[in-house]
Amino acid sequence: MGTFVVRTEVNASAEELFAWHARPGAFERLVPPWERVRVIERTGRLEDGLRVVLEMRIGPVPVRWTAVHRDVVAGRQFVDEQEGGPFKTWRHVHRMIPAGPDRSTLEDHVEFELPLGLVGRLAEPWAVGRRLARTFRYRHDVTRADVEAHRAAARAGRLRVAVTGATGLLGSRLVSFLGTGGHAVVPLVRGESWDPVTGEVDGAIAGSLDAVVHLAGAGIADRRWSAAWKREIRESRVGPTRRLCERLAGLHRRPRVLVCASAVGFYGDRGDEPLTETSPAGTGFLPEVCAEWEQATAPAREAGIRVVNLRIGIVLSPAGGALSQMLRPFRAGLGGRLGSGRQVMSWVGIDDVVGAIHHGLCTPSLDGPVNATAPRPVTNAEFTATLARVLARPAIFPVPGAALRLALGEMAGPLLLGGQRVLPGGLLDSGYVFRHADLEPALRHLLGRP
Repeated sequence: MGTFVVRTEVNASAEELFAWHARPGAFERLVPPWERVRVIERTGRLEDGLRVVLEMRIGPVPVRWTAVHRDVVAGRQFVDEQEGGPFKTWRHVHRMIPAGPDRSTLEDHVEFELPLGLVGRLAEPWAVGRRLARTFRYRHDVTRADVEAHRAAARAGRLRVAVTGATGLLGSRLVSFLGTGGHAVVPLVRGESWDPVTGEVDGAIAGSLDAVVHLAGAGIADRRWSAAWKREIRESRVGPTRRLCERLAGLHRRPRVLVCASAVGFYGDRGDEPLTETSPAGTGFLPEVCAEWEQATAPAREAGIRVVNLRIGIVLSPAGGALSQMLRPFRAGLGGRLGSGRQVMSWVGIDDVVGAIHHGLCTPSLDGPVNATAPRPVTNAEFTATLARVLARPAIFPVPGAALRLALGEMAGPLLLGGQRVLPGGLLDSGYVFRHADLEPALRHLLGRP
């Protein structure tokens, strides 16, 4: 039988650590972004008898895994045992061990056995051991950072937060994070609880909100920029944002804060010029859209709602977005810089975007434009070399700028060949601590490459 144990010190009590695991969103937070895992069934709360059915993949093969929770001791531990799945046996003990005032140790103790007898035992170190090490290092890093972030923001209290775009890459990550902090999250679903055409929000929801996070909008890089798609990019942001803000402004009980997505596209192609929240807008399609998008929040601000316009950089996650599109060629050894490689990429890990939104919700001093980018941007050539190093692959196939323009049309310039050196002054000055300020540790964390 194989055994795997990992421990991490956390600056929070064992009770806080247990509560994080017991709340909605904890499982989603613990699934590494490089894994494809789906919850098919979940019964009840974290207590003896809780049953969870998952669908995961072992290589290309989908596998169902059923686990039952036992030996739950509130504030101290719970156990999940495999009822059906890929292992002959699996028992996972989650322990939260007090380690002093407001400190604890998170311990995961796993005992497992593969089928196929001697063949399974010989395969355990490389087939299971390495995968567990990657997975649990990620899980512990996320758990510790989440629990400590919620603890640091405890003075803001528990919020009732409405989120548009809640099922997207960023929105779904935000919803699970807020849930583990004890916040009540209300997804505003297009056509159900929210109408972006009229701005109407379900009356049972609208008057009970402490905060709103507005992330909805057509994907800028989802397709080639035709005139019709550029119109959709603009109209899916500006009009719905203005109408939502007018609705919030008209409420008798208004939310205290609105965090509204924007983008570093606001600044346009600015070469190596350091850009802060006070830098003017650039010129061109994206700067115009971003400027109008931010201006559309004026009705909320004029009604006394604190508005944070979050100018988000290139969000890194292997589950979607730019990084996910780069992984296949880089893993095949076919990666390389884009164009000259000198364009600056203002990147940010997905959990630092989630952290920036949470910080904006809970920090009264944040108001107006806030750059959500890592403190140390890199050139495209530096990004390329770093990703190749993390993946242990060469990066010797540059893509000429002319080829990108031919393949992608107008959007190749602002999205791939232009650049901005955007600095997160607002976040840093207000006390936000980045989980990953440097690119290589961020990529190693997101890709499970210690």
